[in-house]
Parts: sequence; C-alpha cells; structure tokens
Amino acid sequence: MASHRRVRPLGQYSTVAALSRTAATVAAATAAVLAAGGSALATPGDPGGGSSGGGAPVTADDVQHQLDGLYAQAEVAGQQYDGAREKERALQRESVLLQQRVAEEQQHVNALIQSMGSIASAQYRQGGGVDPLVKLLLNAHPDQYLEQASTADQADTVAALKLQQIEEDQRQLVQDRTEAVAQLAQLETLRQSIADSKAQVQQRLGHAKALLDTLTAAQRAQLQQTEADAAGVAAQVAEQQLPSDQGPASGRAAEALAAAESALGKPYVYGSAGPGSFDCSGLMYWSWRHAGVTLPRTSQGQAFAGQRIPLSQARPGDLVIYYGDMHHVGMYAGNGTVIHAPYPGARVRYERVGDMPVASVVRI
Repeated sequence: MASHRRVRPLGQYSTVAALSRTAATVAAATAAVLAAGGSALATPGDPGGGSSGGGAPVTADDVQHQLDGLYAQAEVAGQQYDGAREKERALQRESVLLQQRVAEEQQHVNALIQSMGSIASAQYRQGGGVDPLVKLLLNAHPDQYLEQASTADQADTVAALKLQQIEEDQRQLVQDRTEAVAQLAQLETLRQSIADSKAQVQQRLGHAKALLDTLTAAQRAQLQQTEADAAGVAAQVAEQQLPSDQGPASGRAAEALAAAESALGKPYVYGSAGPGSFDCSGLMYWSWRHAGVTLPRTSQGQAFAGQRIPLSQARPGDLVIYYGDMHHVGMYAGNGTVIHAPYPGARVRYERVGDMPVASVVRI
C-alpha cells in the first residue's frame, strides 16, 4: 500500500519551507477528495472521475495525492473513535461505582426503616391509632410521604431523627438514581458515536482500496518502492549517533523512545494501542506507559499533555503533533526523524519530521 506522506530527499532542511510545502500538498489533496464527494474514485484516463474520455492518464502521483486526503480523513475518524472509546471506558467505570452506591444507599434506607418497626409497633399499641411511622412503613412512596409529614411534631425525638435521616437518604437515593439513568443514556450516545466513527474509517479505507485498484501492478509497485526507500533512508539517518546534548531530555523519554523503537515493523490498526499493532496515538500511549507515564489516548489530548517547545529544540522522546486539527502524532527520534504509525496497511517506521505539517512539539 502506498504512503500518504509526500516524501522528500533527506538532508539539511528548512522547517518553515517544509511545513508550507507539505501543508499545501495535503490541503490540495483533501480539497480534491471533498470536492469529489469524499470518494476520490478517479479512474485511469479520467482524472475527474467522469465518464467522458480524452483526459490525461491518472499517474501514480495523482493517486498519491488523493490517497493523502482519504487517509487523512480516515485518521481523523480514527482519532474520534479513540476519544469516544476513552470516554466510554471512563464513564463505564463511573457508572459501575454509582450503581454500587445506589444499591448501598437503598440497603441503608431499608435498614433504617426496618429499625423503626419496633418503635412504630410500640407506639401503635400504646396509642391505639395509626402512627405516622406505621404509615411510613406501609406507604408505597415513602419519599412523598416524608415530604408531607412533620416528623418533629408527630414522633418522639429519636424517631424524628431517624425519620429525618431516612428523608435525607431517600432524597440522595433518588438523585443518584437519576444520575445513573443519565449516565446510561450518555453511554448509549457514546456507543453510537463509536459506531459512526468506525463506519467512517471503513468507508474511507474502502475508497482508498478502490482507488489503488485503479493502478496497474507496476504503478503500485512504484509507490511501494518509493515508500520503502524513504523509510529505509530515514532509518539510517535516525540511527546515526547523536551528540550528548541532543539525546533524550530525561530517562523516561529514553525509555519511551526504546519502547517505540521496539514496535518498528508492527502494523497500523486504528483503535489499537499495542502490543501487536498500533494507531498513531496508540503507539505514543503504549510507549510512554513503558516509561511509567499515562498519556491521553488521542493525538489531540496528547498535544496538551506536556510542555510546548519549538521544533528546533526537539529531543528524542518528544511528541510531534501534526496538522491543524492535530489528528496525527509521532515521536521525535533525533536527526530530524520521527517514529510513527502512518496509516492502515502500513507499519510503524521512521520518517522525516518535516514530511508532514507540524502543529506543535510536546515534551512530557
């Protein structure tokens, strides 16, 4: 599968110029995809995707531009999926705890009411009437009854205090039950969001596959070879020894970098955070967990997980956030390279830091 990154020769580079060129390329590619209704299914000999002939043949480079846009859209949806899944897991934990609390509160209210049974029975025998406590015990809606009863005037001091406690606990129980119902509704909304994001990813990847199928075997081989050559050169550059003042900024950064390097060659799978496969933010999450640090799950969250620094001051282990909407992230590996999980169908690899538009660099 071809790369969705525009590859440039490695060597001395200008950050501003690199970002301008790459941003223009991606913007043009994405605009072309959106203008085509999101499918970008142009066929050889028909650059516009229409039925009329006579146009110039679609080249591998033309397809590469359109793939850039499709993979970018798929990755945006993938990060939305990751974010919704992260929220879902947190809300599930909160929901379980809240439901446990509701159950405990109900047991506590029941115990308080039962403890007053003997008091109510005694007052009934002595007074011969139906005591408010008995009415409470027999009432199908004790919370409504308690709101109407004046316990201080109708029961002795001990009973009044117990009634007051029951009333307070019953109100808390109703409040917590309402919150639990709201959480379950929110969970359902999140699950629908997860399903929608997953469908968007699959749709974009289906379009990308159809687009690649329009190429000849020779064209596909050309794209694959270009990608392999660029990754190989980037790996050679990344592995060159760094000066001591350009190494990882901390011991934890060194551990995170070592973990990311151990994942080289693992496949990209959206929504995955290791150990056998990764998406872009999943690789960062997994690598920094090896260093004892828990990052947010999405690239957007990771963009605010540490100190912002200029790209010129990047050290190995720093996070490099890409694109204006921050939908992609890699780890700076030194010598102007990053380790990242590029897109579905590709594998974790080294790449030139300036081959995508850098939004920010974050030091954890």
